[in-house]
Amino acid sequence: MGKLINPRDVYGDTLVELGEINPDIVALDADLSKSTKTCKFCYRFPNRFFNMGIAEANMVSVAAGLASCGKIPFVSTFAVFVPGRTYDQIRMSVAYSDMNVKLFSTHAGVSVGKDGVSHQMLEDLALMRVLPNMKIFIPSDPVITKKIVYLMAENKGPMYSRVGREPMEIIYDEKELEDLKIKRMLHIKDGDDLALIACGTMVKNAIEAGKELEKKGISTGIVDAWNLKPFDNHTIDKIAKKVNAILTIEEHSVIGGLGGAVAERLSETGYKGRFIRMGINDMFCESGDPRDLLEKYGLTIKHIVNQAEKMV
Repeated sequence: MGKLINPRDVYGDTLVELGEINPDIVALDADLSKSTKTCKFCYRFPNRFFNMGIAEANMVSVAAGLASCGKIPFVSTFAVFVPGRTYDQIRMSVAYSDMNVKLFSTHAGVSVGKDGVSHQMLEDLALMRVLPNMKIFIPSDPVITKKIVYLMAENKGPMYSRVGREPMEIIYDEKELEDLKIKRMLHIKDGDDLALIACGTMVKNAIEAGKELEKKGISTGIVDAWNLKPFDNHTIDKIAKKVNAILTIEEHSVIGGLGGAVAERLSETGYKGRFIRMGINDMFCESGDPRDLLEKYGLTIKHIVNQAEKMV
């Protein structure tokens, strides 16, 4: 295993970097800055940091107001609160109004572990996908996390990004991401038999599963769907023409997230191969160690390999 870095720390450090460059960048948090790591921005720029307390809906509305005045607000809390508790404000004050608000949530997915079902946000990507004007980014390692925060700051419009609670292993070299395009997924590896399309925490598992499948003689392509919206139909179309089996993997409900987006495209274009979505199957989860939960809900390397073998 390579070096592990928490993406929340990367987010906090990158916000500080951006704050040094652009005085219009401000940060808002809902009494969780030590968890989201926006506390780093607060220590460096106390006059540009707003702790809104446990008033998440107000926080989003204030951010929209700041954006209307030319500021670039980064809004952070747990994913269960943004978008979970604040959907009306996001829909009307940010998306409908097309405000330059950046929503960066942490503690997404089942890997929040012992915090349990009340904090395991498994529907956020589905909620945000249906909002017009909203862009969605899902970091898969610390390096792309930094790149995404820069992209959010440098490009106008409403944007949402989510990371988990746990540290992540480095996948990319910074040079690999120099030409990262918002509208293009990252094609990690080509394959002729099967494609694994993953996002966020599941990308590393997909890479390792791909190695195991190659040992078994299954030529496996790997794609990092870091940009869920705008959705990269071009890459999906290319994959569909090449392989007879496609498997999506996400730490999210199988409904409405990455698997849903890929399914929509494949059905529209008449894909004839096998397609399966791996994720959380329309259920609430439970409290437990993150590794135990990923094992129980079938999101480990072993589970990916087993499912892929059945498809080819």
